[in-house]
Amino acid sequence: MPIRKLNPTSPGVRSKTISGFDEITKSTPEKSLLVSLSRQGGRNNNGRITAKRRGGGHRLLYRCIDYRRDKDGIEARVGGIEYDPIRSAYIALLVYKDGEKRYILAPSGLTDGDVVMSGKDAEIRNGNCLPLANIPEGTMVHNIELRPGKGGQMVRTAGNSAQLMAKEGSLATIKLSSGEVRLVQKECRATIGVVGNSDHENISLGKAGRKRWMGILPRVRAVAMNPVDHPMGGGEGKTSGGRHPCSPWGFPAKGAKTRKKKKLSNRLILSRKKK
Repeated sequence: MPIRKLNPTSPGVRSKTISGFDEITKSTPEKSLLVSLSRQGGRNNNGRITAKRRGGGHRLLYRCIDYRRDKDGIEARVGGIEYDPIRSAYIALLVYKDGEKRYILAPSGLTDGDVVMSGKDAEIRNGNCLPLANIPEGTMVHNIELRPGKGGQMVRTAGNSAQLMAKEGSLATIKLSSGEVRLVQKECRATIGVVGNSDHENISLGKAGRKRWMGILPRVRAVAMNPVDHPMGGGEGKTSGGRHPCSPWGFPAKGAKTRKKKKLSNRLILSRKKK
């Protein structure tokens, strides 16, 4: 999928690139699968900001994605590949034989009219969803479950994929794109193929305003704040903080390990991601 570079009619467009949208075949979303999102501005139910630098942006309609893929044994035809403004990957509209419609993450190479299916008896084909126990070793997969029946939680971004390395006992070994190797229960499901829109990481926004359209506010440097707002703020004249970099709550920000020991997940991670 090529990336389009626009004519430099203004400074903001000079370095701006956009997706070619060659894979898109359907421009209007399915109304029955849309949900209106209320703007929270990064605030929780008490009104306190828990996610910083959130606010504004275009009004968005959420597309309900079927991460579980639990409609087993029923073939579905791809009704179209659509753009989703909330996620980096494209989505595919599935029309089942019984008339039900669902959205899934669109794997690379999936086109209109293709037939996909989920379940233990599904073929090893692009877009089909099976338990890891029924997938051959070496297959590239995405939308992987961490707990059987919960729905896919890993490998869902554009151009991402993982490789099924081995199966032993009740566990399967999966190598993620970060280099991490971890164990997953063989009853967990995964979708065959690589997530589409692989050129998403090469897109250049071109100007700060395009970031604001996404609902992301500018970031203020900690040393430019007041002491009441950040431990590195304040000081006479321009200072570099006077201490090791830290978060607004005093936790080390660069290099120090802050992850709490999690016995369950640590036991399933064979090797950490590459630095």
